[in-house]
Amino acid sequence: MTEYSFNRFSAGVWMFGRFVDRYAADGYGPEVSITDAIRTAASVGGIEALDLNYPFWGPGEPSVADVRALLEETGMRTLAITPEIYTQTFRAGAFTNPDATVRKQAIDLIARATEVAYELGADYMKIWPGQDGFDYPLQADPRRLWELSVDAMQQIAGPHPDLPFAIEYKPKEPRTHMFFSDAASTLLAIEDIGLDNVGVLLDFGHSLYGGESPAAAAELCLARRRLIDVDLNDNFRGWDDDLAVGSVHLLETLEFLLTLKRAGWDKPWKLDQFPFREDPVEAARASIRMLRALLRLLDRLDLDELDAARERQDALGAQRLAYDLLLGEFAAAE
Repeated sequence: MTEYSFNRFSAGVWMFGRFVDRYAADGYGPEVSITDAIRTAASVGGIEALDLNYPFWGPGEPSVADVRALLEETGMRTLAITPEIYTQTFRAGAFTNPDATVRKQAIDLIARATEVAYELGADYMKIWPGQDGFDYPLQADPRRLWELSVDAMQQIAGPHPDLPFAIEYKPKEPRTHMFFSDAASTLLAIEDIGLDNVGVLLDFGHSLYGGESPAAAAELCLARRRLIDVDLNDNFRGWDDDLAVGSVHLLETLEFLLTLKRAGWDKPWKLDQFPFREDPVEAARASIRMLRALLRLLDRLDLDELDAARERQDALGAQRLAYDLLLGEFAAAE
């Protein structure tokens, strides 16, 4: 058994912001600036880096210098920059918008965000074109959406071969059908993009409610050396609930972590949650506790025995190995 226990953590800064949905359009909680959110993230303890939305929000739109100074003050760094190409301006799409003027606005915004990524020393750019896709049958030509998306990624990532660009896929919401919707089609698009610095951001919850096995999706991306980062959360598979890690799909979370462990994953585990009704600090701490517990469990898991069970495709035997550790008394119950 190989010891792993890789205990480093990061988070999306939005986890500590103000949440809005279509029923509470006035928001859950008070207005929160990005500087407020950064300070709240720092209070969790254990978060070393943040994925930051751009443009920065708050009174006077905080500058890059303001954000850099606050990160240094709080002992954190920039993990990624996520340009907001999914807001009202882009409600009909960013890369796939039928209006070429709006498509150029999206490209220009990403170009500015990329400069911010360099200034803050981000590990990568995260691209989530949440409004790209369609809502109705016959609304759009899938081939045209493909061409526009591939071309846009070439435009934004091509000039920056030293900076990774991670495409975050998701099956739906806000569109009923999003363009980058699953691991396989995103990897196919990346083949057509043809750039070494473009890869995948695998959100555990998006994979779940898209009907995938997150571990199998990770294997696809890892085999092609395209997995740039992961977002960790949970849901009930019907929606992107963004719940605390391991709160619903405990074994699948364990399997996902095992897949990354065996691939030699060495990046901080990134939390992506929307604690609408919970204290975000406590929600983050709950996920960190869960991840630490599962990673310690993986240190004790007999991987040789697990491999033997998997070679036989012995479902019950493989699960028993995990349950013996998770439940403690499971083996003694005979």
